[in-house]
Amino acid sequence: MAKPLSDHDRRKQISVRGLAGVESVADLKTNFNRHLHFTLVKDRNVATKRDYYFALANTVRDHLVGRWIRTQQHYYEKDPKRVYYLSLEFYMGRTLQNTMVNLGLENACDEAIYQLGLDMEELQDIEEDAGLGNGGLGRLAACFLDSMASLGLAAYGYGIRYEFGIFNQKVINGWQVEEADDWLRYGNPWEKARPEYMRPVHFYGRVQHTAEGVKWVDTQVVLALPYDTPVPGYRNNIVNTMRLWSAKAPCDFNLKDFNVGGYIQAVLDRNLAENISRVLYPNDNFFEGKELRLKQEYFVVAATLQDIIRRFKASKFGSTEFVRMDLSALPDKVAIQLNDTHPALAIPELMRLLVDIEKLSWEKAWDIVIRTCAYTNHTVLPEALERWPVDLFQNLLPRHLEIIYEINRRHMERISKLYPGDVDRMRRMSLIEEGDVKKINMAHLCIVGSHAVNGVAHIHSDIIKSTVFKDFYEIDPHKFQNKTNGITPRRWLVMCNPGLAEVIAERIGEDYIRDLDQLKKLLDFVNDEAFIRDVAKVKQENKLKFAAHLEEHYKVKINSESMFDLQVKRIHEYKRQLLNCLHIITLYNRIRKEPNKKWTPRTVMIGGKAAPGYHTAKMIIKLITSIGDIVNNDPVVGDRLKVIFLENYRVTLAEKVIPAADLSEQISTAGTEASGTGNMKFMLNGALTIGTMDGANVEMAEEAGEENLFIFGMRVQDVEALDKKGYDAASYYNRIPELKQAVDQISEGFFSPDHPGLFKDLVNMLMHHDRFKVFADYEDYMTCQEKVSALYKVSTRKIKSKLS
Repeated sequence: MAKPLSDHDRRKQISVRGLAGVESVADLKTNFNRHLHFTLVKDRNVATKRDYYFALANTVRDHLVGRWIRTQQHYYEKDPKRVYYLSLEFYMGRTLQNTMVNLGLENACDEAIYQLGLDMEELQDIEEDAGLGNGGLGRLAACFLDSMASLGLAAYGYGIRYEFGIFNQKVINGWQVEEADDWLRYGNPWEKARPEYMRPVHFYGRVQHTAEGVKWVDTQVVLALPYDTPVPGYRNNIVNTMRLWSAKAPCDFNLKDFNVGGYIQAVLDRNLAENISRVLYPNDNFFEGKELRLKQEYFVVAATLQDIIRRFKASKFGSTEFVRMDLSALPDKVAIQLNDTHPALAIPELMRLLVDIEKLSWEKAWDIVIRTCAYTNHTVLPEALERWPVDLFQNLLPRHLEIIYEINRRHMERISKLYPGDVDRMRRMSLIEEGDVKKINMAHLCIVGSHAVNGVAHIHSDIIKSTVFKDFYEIDPHKFQNKTNGITPRRWLVMCNPGLAEVIAERIGEDYIRDLDQLKKLLDFVNDEAFIRDVAKVKQENKLKFAAHLEEHYKVKINSESMFDLQVKRIHEYKRQLLNCLHIITLYNRIRKEPNKKWTPRTVMIGGKAAPGYHTAKMIIKLITSIGDIVNNDPVVGDRLKVIFLENYRVTLAEKVIPAADLSEQISTAGTEASGTGNMKFMLNGALTIGTMDGANVEMAEEAGEENLFIFGMRVQDVEALDKKGYDAASYYNRIPELKQAVDQISEGFFSPDHPGLFKDLVNMLMHHDRFKVFADYEDYMTCQEKVSALYKVSTRKIKSKLS
């Protein structure tokens, strides 16, 4: 007799009652044509490629809808504890292919589209990236949603439906130029507006203290309209929800004002309200930008918490009456995870709802808040820890400022009792930072108002306990824990590198797609010549494919047998793209010095976006492109060294380049990279890593063996010792001839002959103000790169013999 499924396993295998299974190719073709005719009102005579994409997207979406509804019904029937992941970023990328993979429809759809005389890759390339994130933070959130759905967890992602995502990057004459990412201009077939769940969000106003309680009055109201996007688990019939809020003006267009000549003001009033969800990361170098950013952070948590409480109170799916009114049970049914400090206002907002609206006592409300909320810290860089001016709060969120002051008063009372007379400790731990401009420390608010605080790699978690949040760890050690970041293998292997996924599945089956620990079974094949040959063949095919992409889109022809050396991530000083540049220049100088030597051919590709207001990062991009202009056109060097800046790096481009990479550069200064996930994506796709012992590199080295990574440079303790001693860049510059030569070439205009002084500011920073100690790791980095080249030369020769 079969063993009955546990409730946990049953939840992971929800049956889809009354729904058809995977359709035949003929059915898919029929439904494709039905959507083309009846949804898009087109026929093959007038349809465009975009119409065909939308017809296919709607055909695939049909397979989601029944599962989506059934999943939500199941959650209401079983009433499990729900996870709410609050993030200002969800860097989703494209949806079509990921959905086909997770539903098991990819092969059938490929064949249907082929029989219709269309090209699947062309249709997939029509889809806009949902670039609602800036980098690792947003991509992690997207991976978490996929993972939670695949695990069968009752989880929801909450964020903002930005009209314009992360900007599109153009590189013109070597300079980054930002263009608006109007990703919604053609519509989005994956989302569903839910006006019935629209929520009011208040700003400004004043606070009244009355006998009946506290009231926040005379506010300006903006409506939050939710748009739901389905998030399918991997072949388990579960479809979770990502709910993104769009800001809408609270009333209809003011026709009266318009008719009497006030049309400009009528339009402006409406636009001002809706600006909240207009742009990801408005420029906060100005007051208006700062205020808009704070509005965004409050907007998402205010709308989300109303929605969470509404769902908590509802008895079952479709209920119109609230039956569960005892909010003391909220922590038993609700877990709110704050992705960095951006949603930190969830803590005072939940207090406001519980105390002012639900009329709970402060003590009871605070107990609920702490047991419900948890906080993920993503950075140790002081400038990246959010601090908001008190004056801005006073004007925009006056009631929340009062609540934060009261939280801080009680917090300071506790510290005073634990450490009598320790004024310095109280100052360090206060939520309110004194100074010329009084500010609220949002990380401190998150720690005080959460029951759990996690770092995103072991080394990062250790650093926040020993330095950044040391005082908080000493009083509440039980709160602090580690949750190392991860990636979804569905997108970052099965979808983007199907050849390698198939080679692995042929040896160990497909269980690894849900459980990456299964990859350890591949250890049995490390000396299997057929396996090594198959993996090498897939890698070479991926390299040829990406080389063709570069030739088509970048007009650069490269040697596909060269080492593909990748550093793709946000452009930032701590990521140390400048160290990579110094290696390129040194290698260039060596080739020119010994042109007859048999050099390992290398194609260095660097990609990433600089924040619009980050001048130094933009100068780094200009330096990279300028180096490329010189190196790529030097006949002495030829195809032995190429330098390419990958314009507009985003999720979709990552899916193309990562499977083709031979070497992954993870070279941040030890102690500055919280975790990183690009390192994992490259490793999963067969690239070797050169990196410092920083972030998740440490745990990757522990898992794979440090001998299987190219580790170089200072450890965290070395960096700390150098800080105490005093970092002297000039000492390295004067002692290492090759470093001096490279720096002088940058400084004296070798790479900018038309503007010799162009990079003097960068050189000045490296020589006098470099917090990330590029020169200190230069020698070890160069030595390590020589080992990389030697191994690549040997392994390439061996692989060629196996493939021949």
